[in-house]
Amino acid sequence: MLKIVVFGAGGKAGGAAVVEARARGHEVTPLVRSAADVTDPAAVAAGAAGHDVAIAAVADATADPAVFFRAAAESLVAGLKDAGVNRLVWVGIASLLPNASGVPVMDTAGFPPEFQPFSLAHRAALDIIRRSDLEWVAVSPSGNFDLEGEPAGAYRLALGDLAEHITYADHARALIDEAERAQFRQTHVGVAN
Repeated sequence: MLKIVVFGAGGKAGGAAVVEARARGHEVTPLVRSAADVTDPAAVAAGAAGHDVAIAAVADATADPAVFFRAAAESLVAGLKDAGVNRLVWVGIASLLPNASGVPVMDTAGFPPEFQPFSLAHRAALDIIRRSDLEWVAVSPSGNFDLEGEPAGAYRLALGDLAEHITYADHARALIDEAERAQFRQTHVGVAN
């Protein structure tokens, strides 16, 4: 049994991770913004203390993504270090994954410009995590989350973008598998149904 803290537990990805981890018998601490501000290193440290692994499925639709994601990444790196939690499972986005030609999806000619600021913000956050001493993995839907689909009970992993969909429940399976097994370290993987 692991002790898992989930930052962003009030969102769909974080909430699904809480459900999956509890179903497997892990001790889970779900944290939402009102209980632990992920942009505050002291709050991260306090929330993560005594845990084996942290999952971060964070977002703030009311904030500038460039400011929020950078602050969240910096805070997680500092706060988890202070708490003695070395493993971070970060919920990323597919636009940072490479396409078949090895080019990140966000850097391709057809990528919608309206999604560029959000993708750039995620890239900056992941760069901060990459430079840290944490044992981290970023797990992204390889394409998009499927809001209507029924969970398949399984998923496929890819080191690139598959331009496909995954349900929140199946994505949560991948998150908790990574929390348990640490199959991937210091890398970004995509998951799809």
